[in-house]
Order: sequence, then structure tokens, then C-alpha cells
Amino acid sequence: MTTLPDRAQQIIQSHAVLIVSLVKACEDDEMLQKIEPMLKAVEEYGKPELSAALRKILDGSREADISSNMDEDDRVIIDAILEGLQDPTSLPDPRAKADGSAAAPGLARMILLAAKGDQNAMQMVASMAEQMAVAGGSMALMGDVLNRMVEGERDPGKLSEKMDARGESLVLSILLELNKLKAH
Repeated sequence: MTTLPDRAQQIIQSHAVLIVSLVKACEDDEMLQKIEPMLKAVEEYGKPELSAALRKILDGSREADISSNMDEDDRVIIDAILEGLQDPTSLPDPRAKADGSAAAPGLARMILLAAKGDQNAMQMVASMAEQMAVAGGSMALMGDVLNRMVEGERDPGKLSEKMDARGESLVLSILLELNKLKAH
């Protein structure tokens, strides 16, 4: 994978499943149905420009300026997809670990939406939890924690039980973000 600044690399790794799935969907029409819930979730999480750009890529657009009206994070995602379409060896490993603190705000929003009954968010959480369970170890624990957070558990001690320091840090980061979102 190309060496990128830490922030860009973290964004790519945090969105690895989306990036890899979209590239696969561009190459395999059967993947289009599987990626539709992701696209809807992206839009519902306040990223309609990103969702529209992803749909343009699925429709065949490969222009570099497709991300010109987006924030830096979204441009990094689009650029990684476009690069992945040209050079599949540049794609991130969706099973690799990313710094969880960068993922906490997005996870917290998804957890809140799922807890309110949002079907797309519930599907995304379930899909993430399933992928984490397959990965095993501390990732399996985190998948269970996400489900428990959707169900309303907020006790950091109960949620981070049996986790290593990295998992505990992620749980605390998500809880902090949940509290921030609740305050708004």
C-alpha cells in the first residue's frame, strides 16, 4: 500500500470495508445489491455528497475532480477508491486494525441511530459485529460491545470487561462521543 500521511492512512483504514466493497462492486454487478445499504447509511450519516460521488463511481465516473466539493476526509476515501480501481494492490486490508479513537465519532452516531430503530444503522452495526466476530479475539469482543451499546448499555466497566488496553480505550472513546451526541 502507498505510504500516506498518518491521518490519510487512518481515514483509509477506518473506511477499508467501504473502499474495498465499492471497488469490488465496480467490478462485479452482483456486489451492487450488497453495497446499497452502505451507500444509504453514508447518506443518512450526513454525507450526501460522499454518497453521490460513490454512486457516480459505480456508474463509471473516474474523474479526479469528483471529490472537489468534499471535505478532506471524503476526498481521501474517494481518492483511495479511484486508486484501488487502477491498482488493486493499493487497497487497504479491511481486516487490519485502525486506531479506534478515529472511528469513535462515526461508531457513536451509528449506535445512536440503531438504538432509535434506524434500519440501515442496525444493519451496519450487525454487519460490523459479524465481521468482528469472524476476526476473533478482541475484535469479537468489540462486536459484542457494539450490540450491547445499541441495546443501551453504557457502563464502561461492563463494556470493557476482558478487553485489552486498546479495546478499553475505544470503548471509552465511543462512550465519550455518545455523551457528546446526547448533549446536542
